[in-house]
Amino acid sequence: MVEDNQKDYIKGDLLHLIYHNEESLYTVAKIKVTETSYSMDDKEVAIVGIMPPIERDVSYLFYGFFSDHPRFGRQYKVEQFHKIMPETEQGIILYLSSDRFPGIGKKTAEKIVQTLGKNAISIIIENRSSLDKVTSIKRDKADEIYETLLEDQGIEQVLVRLYEYGFGLQLAMKVYQAYKTDALDIINHNPYKMIEDVEGIGFAKADLIGRKQGIEGAHPDRLRAAIIFTLNEQSLNEGHVYVLNETIVKGAKALLEYENTEEISPLKIADQVIELGEEGKVIVDGDKMYIPTLYYAEQGIVSNIQRLLEREPEKYPDSEFYKALGLVEETLGIHYAPSQQEAIKEALHSPVMILTGGPGTGKTTVIKGLVEVYGQLNGMSVNPDDYAKKDAFPIIMAAPTGRAAKRMSESTGLPSSTIHRLLGFKGTEDYEDDEVEKLEGELIILDEMSMVDTWLANQLFKAIPNDMKVILVGDEDQLPSVGPGQVLSDLLTTNIVPSVKLTDIYRQSEGSHIITFSHSVKDGHLDQVKKDSKDLRFFPAAQQQIPDVVKQICKGAIAKGYEPKDIQVLAPMYRGIAGVENLNVMLQSLFNPPTPQRREVPFGDVVYRTGDIVLQLVNNPEENVFNGDRGEIVAIFTEKENTDKELKIVISFDGIEITYTKQELTQITHAYCCSIHKSQGSEFPIVIMPIVKGYYRMLRKKLIYTGITRAKNFLLLCGEWQSLEYAVKNDQDIKRNTTLALKLKNEPMENEYQHETDGASKH
Repeated sequence: MVEDNQKDYIKGDLLHLIYHNEESLYTVAKIKVTETSYSMDDKEVAIVGIMPPIERDVSYLFYGFFSDHPRFGRQYKVEQFHKIMPETEQGIILYLSSDRFPGIGKKTAEKIVQTLGKNAISIIIENRSSLDKVTSIKRDKADEIYETLLEDQGIEQVLVRLYEYGFGLQLAMKVYQAYKTDALDIINHNPYKMIEDVEGIGFAKADLIGRKQGIEGAHPDRLRAAIIFTLNEQSLNEGHVYVLNETIVKGAKALLEYENTEEISPLKIADQVIELGEEGKVIVDGDKMYIPTLYYAEQGIVSNIQRLLEREPEKYPDSEFYKALGLVEETLGIHYAPSQQEAIKEALHSPVMILTGGPGTGKTTVIKGLVEVYGQLNGMSVNPDDYAKKDAFPIIMAAPTGRAAKRMSESTGLPSSTIHRLLGFKGTEDYEDDEVEKLEGELIILDEMSMVDTWLANQLFKAIPNDMKVILVGDEDQLPSVGPGQVLSDLLTTNIVPSVKLTDIYRQSEGSHIITFSHSVKDGHLDQVKKDSKDLRFFPAAQQQIPDVVKQICKGAIAKGYEPKDIQVLAPMYRGIAGVENLNVMLQSLFNPPTPQRREVPFGDVVYRTGDIVLQLVNNPEENVFNGDRGEIVAIFTEKENTDKELKIVISFDGIEITYTKQELTQITHAYCCSIHKSQGSEFPIVIMPIVKGYYRMLRKKLIYTGITRAKNFLLLCGEWQSLEYAVKNDQDIKRNTTLALKLKNEPMENEYQHETDGASKH
């Protein structure tokens, strides 16, 4: 049923389905207008919106509004729609004999209508056995007709029902995609299940449906849904491995009592917490509550770290170590400082070791030396080419992202991969599978460990065999993992795993200020920092000036011979004039404007064209392309140029060419500007970073530090210096609740321990 305030409509039939994405359901179609509330002469209209494929043989009623697209002209943006089923006998015959009902010809359709009348469709849906009256239809065919009708009409029924609850078209379609023909049953009997299964549906949305169905007040279904929703929000949005029961009860109570509904007793909520724990839906451990997979993942990390540390340390005599180190220094043409020698020596002796340090402190140099010295001491080659295919290369190198893995490989000359690829993951795992194949090799070096969350760390350590030496490398001052936990920080806090922190700055050419600036930011002060040098510049600008200032900086870089792929603009937020989305639009028009020679393809509200720099958003291990990889669109082939009559887009990721269909463009986004989180693990010749008060809630030291340490040759900041100073002094990052450090130290987990664990990030 349509809301009363939605008076304007267009009624019409499909002329041409221009585009439909099966995953996002984004649809573009040309409609023949048969009736409308608008004053218009056009008999054909382009409609856009989130819909199932528009079909022939039926009419549609569309509600929405007209808009003028700068490239595609006048469009009708659909907010709601209804399928209008044929009402005449002839229309029903055409509908039932269409391609959607295989094996039903015109004669059979006519018999159905003759037997059941012009209400045949609704009669069949209401009573499956009604088709038994049509003598020429066998039982299995009758079942097929019923299922097809149920699915065809199911979308309509789900949409109408959800429209009544205020759901928009896009969210309503997500519900139908999740449950198909079971959608109405879920909506009617268990609406809170949608919180777990449908992205975009929170407690309030599900509770709106529940309350209208009489599930109110302290109903157990409401309480349980509020508890689980609060736990998931705290864990996934704030990065907590556990949440205090008191916090859960308070959060659930606030959810349950919104809009001045009746007061809910905390004791009733606590009772449901106990029941959920007994059922295994959550893990309750004292005053703490966990998502089960996080609880067991943390336990897994503890047991596997303890297992790996049980290995006897290697015993290399000092004379042999220094002889090997000397040979390596001579071969590489470098001299290792005492702190770097200590790091290499500790790594060689310890079964597990952590190497930390900020930019320019020589972590990469130490890794290279470690590999070479390890080879010398063990009488083995560290050249992968010296190993036949039957002999696995004994040194494994991996990182959380493709870009970070590529940097490892470039700096050491050794093969490297993402952790997901190393473990054989496809990017769709739920991390609950206990069966993980053990890795093969003698030494594993894992970079950018600050980015590894609790779930992935558990799988990683589980796969490492007892006799493999483990080196964990990372910068503890960078942002923690996107997923829950702070594994690197917690491991450092325990002091159980040996660690060496590099503090002396080595990678700094004469007169360079990027690295000293980075360390000043890390230390929380900018008093002695110069705003301008040959590799560090600050351009004052108000927030509304950011796009123009960024454009001028980019023009200057291009004029000096740099290419767009050398330049990375970083912004901490997506929306707004200085956000990622707006800056990408501006930068695409600057770096890669439309020309007759550049082919392009529209996709939603953006246009991709040959020459565009793009970012991969999902892991694709089969193609060796991963979340965070940057690529360039090198070719677009039209439907006429392909034997399968489908448009193809070819993207090159450092020479690896991957072909995408139009539907698969959900896997990429423009990369001229990206978020600081997405840039982790990468390094760029030029980094341009706006910093303005409009980013207020994101202005934190770790975020800014992570962004500026992406710059290799030039760091160009713009915006408000006072906003930068505010961010540098603001180290109030949300402290993550974890029990990893305490479990590793076998300390009792008393109530006060939360504060001790919180301090891990300050190590």
